[in-house]
Amino acid sequence: MTINGREVPRWARITLIAVLVAAVLGIGSVAVARGMVNGSVPQTELLQGEAAAANSETGNSIDGPVNLLLAGLDAREEGSPGQTGSVLADTIIILHVPATHDRAFLISIPRDWRVDIPAYSKTGFTGSTEKINSAFGYGYQGDGSEVEKRARGMELLSTTLHEETGIRFNGAAIIDFGGFGSVVHALGGVDMCVDERAESIHLGRDANGKLVQGWYSEAYGMQLPPGATPLVHEEGCRRMNATEALDYVRIRKSLSDGDYGRQRHQQQLIKAIVDEATTSGVLTDLGKLNALVKAAGDTFLLDTGGIPLADYVFTFKNLRSGDLTLIKTNAGEVRTVQIDGVAYEELDERSLSMLAAAKTGDLDAFLADHPEFVAEQGAPAAPASGAPAPSMPASRVPE
Repeated sequence: MTINGREVPRWARITLIAVLVAAVLGIGSVAVARGMVNGSVPQTELLQGEAAAANSETGNSIDGPVNLLLAGLDAREEGSPGQTGSVLADTIIILHVPATHDRAFLISIPRDWRVDIPAYSKTGFTGSTEKINSAFGYGYQGDGSEVEKRARGMELLSTTLHEETGIRFNGAAIIDFGGFGSVVHALGGVDMCVDERAESIHLGRDANGKLVQGWYSEAYGMQLPPGATPLVHEEGCRRMNATEALDYVRIRKSLSDGDYGRQRHQQQLIKAIVDEATTSGVLTDLGKLNALVKAAGDTFLLDTGGIPLADYVFTFKNLRSGDLTLIKTNAGEVRTVQIDGVAYEELDERSLSMLAAAKTGDLDAFLADHPEFVAEQGAPAAPASGAPAPSMPASRVPE
């Protein structure tokens, strides 16, 4: 891979497909020596206006603290049962790297956070106060290519976040749920630990045990083919294939902490993808590398904020997935408010202080004073009896 005249190892592309997380979690000298290819990473301008660090007085720089905005899309096809044809940013994550560049933090933003979404002239949107995941949709609407619409959506989402938190973003990436599934499939599955019994609202099993697709809407609930029952993810650690992993990280209805649980599981999946890419031989097998490179396809968009991709790769090349810490807003405590019959999530003062710390590069100090904001990392836990933790059996869920 050649970017701005500099050779970049193929593993950099692999890590980018894992929602830019692994671009910050570089792999090491062996992969650098083994994985050189010519090519390009598809990029487009996702960050504009005040939200872009590149537009600040000092310009964009990754020499100090770095904040990257990651959006996972739930694209609802028009005409499908119970869907509206909208595109929402149902996964919103700030990837923060402190000035020391020796670790990274994933901060999930609640999809239902009630915010002021500013007016956006490019689509004629006049502004409103509602859930933050709608910001992407108001930018996405209107004419244009898929890339153009997604770029507008990310622009309005990042502008909204900037106005709420003051954070300027050094870079951004978009991937949809289908892209996550394709990456996991190309990796041959991932190791996940289910921390709480979770019942699917998207998938079920028929009388023969075969996995079947269902659909869900607020009006009608979950709908499955006759005789099928919902897929249930029981507690424990196991190997998940793409179908199972993607379903698990979309669940929130049956979790005790609702969307906070889903945020935690999505963070764990990102970490599991990085773990799998760095431990399964993918980086030394050119066939596997090619499959993973192709997996995300058109589902992945990147904006490096004008910084050469090679600079990101080489600046953060010594990080590993073990240096990735998962953060939860409100310390994982649900703070739902009902306004005009709509349920929103509020962020408490501690969470706003946490985001302010990410803005100023003082997140380490905040977490030292508020360890309750650090989420479970998804590692296997030993049973109460003291016996060894269970191994991870192969998933029985078909692709």
